[in-house]
Amino acid sequence: MTNPSSSFQAILDAVETLIHEKGCRQMTMQDIIQRTGLSKGAIYHYVTGKDELLGLVMKSRIEIANERFSQAVNHPQSYGLQKPLQSIAEGMIRATSYANVTNKIFIYLLGQMDQPKVAEIVRDVYEFTLQTCSAWIEVGKKAGFIPAEADSNKLADSLLTYMYGLRVQSTVMQQDSQVTVEELIRFMTRALS
Repeated sequence: MTNPSSSFQAILDAVETLIHEKGCRQMTMQDIIQRTGLSKGAIYHYVTGKDELLGLVMKSRIEIANERFSQAVNHPQSYGLQKPLQSIAEGMIRATSYANVTNKIFIYLLGQMDQPKVAEIVRDVYEFTLQTCSAWIEVGKKAGFIPAEADSNKLADSLLTYMYGLRVQSTVMQQDSQVTVEELIRFMTRALS
């Protein structure tokens, strides 16, 4: 997924735009072909279908969040957990917004979990996200800001459970969560201490 080709990036961008315009259910592979100007073969070179493509959009957003986290950690004025946690919290709030494309994809894919291929895609996205969050926690442990004995996978799993809860809440309420970035930072600080 890292450094996608310009054609693949055009596909991801088209998918995001089409989801905002039509929603996940109504968007078709034909819409993506028309929007990108790429041939059917060019698109199917990257994916086997719409659901796989939706999972890849989610993973690409996780990679963007990881880049922001890395920038926060490596910022010359960064010391402690504040900047990295702010980066993570801002990303979580964006991702769980009612109108956010990844939230729409998440809810759509959950509704398709009775299909084995979709269930596999959702598990893959979850595992990718869990690995990314675990890596963030490891960075904090190596820097001495998170206790060395902390179980990175369990902490990451707890953070994901919270984030997924915010996604469901915003969907049920059809509005953004009332949780602020500052509240989320306080929650994560307590969880990671």
